[in-house]
Amino acid sequence: MTASKLQSLGLFGGTFDPVHYGHLRMALEFKQRLVLDEMRLLPCHVPPHREAPGRSSEDRAAMVRLAVADCPDLSVDERELKRDEPSYTVETLAELRRELGDHVSLCWCVGMDSLVNLNRWHRWRELLDLAHLVVAARPGWSLPQQGDVAEWYQQHQVTPETLHSRSAGGVVIVEQSLLDISATSIRELIAAGQSPEFLLPDAVRRYIEDNRLYLS
Repeated sequence: MTASKLQSLGLFGGTFDPVHYGHLRMALEFKQRLVLDEMRLLPCHVPPHREAPGRSSEDRAAMVRLAVADCPDLSVDERELKRDEPSYTVETLAELRRELGDHVSLCWCVGMDSLVNLNRWHRWRELLDLAHLVVAARPGWSLPQQGDVAEWYQQHQVTPETLHSRSAGGVVIVEQSLLDISATSIRELIAAGQSPEFLLPDAVRRYIEDNRLYLS
């Protein structure tokens, strides 16, 4: 008897300071290549593993909303912005699992740099109890070959098809056509008085200009 196909939800977190085409293309390719039913971008309020963003959570969320407004394949989930404490992924996934139950496949999507440093994450070994981890292969990064994360990956690697038959527990590596755009370089361009046009959506660029964000 063939197992029924689960509803699948992709989740792509970040500071999005600002959101740009690299983020958006990655999220869209995750959804399309893995045939996910839904893909949400989750702006982070207080990132645990990096310096706090210079822009407010409200500004960053507003830019993400503008960026996806005309894309039916992408949506925004602002739950992490409603917490004052650090945005720990394991707690976000636990909240989603309580809301959605055990019959939805949750797919937390990250870059290869996150996988390599996963053992620095809060309660990282519990992530697969709640969701799958989907990793975009990035130029210049390779799978860890030894240590805790390498052993963990070897134990839990699965095929993309598993995302539709199990609600959690697997790690999938996805090849992507990644765009070499960074939020840091966009902030530096704007601070230097140069235009970030063609690196991010026009609606986001206009929001940045109207609110005089990233000026030195």
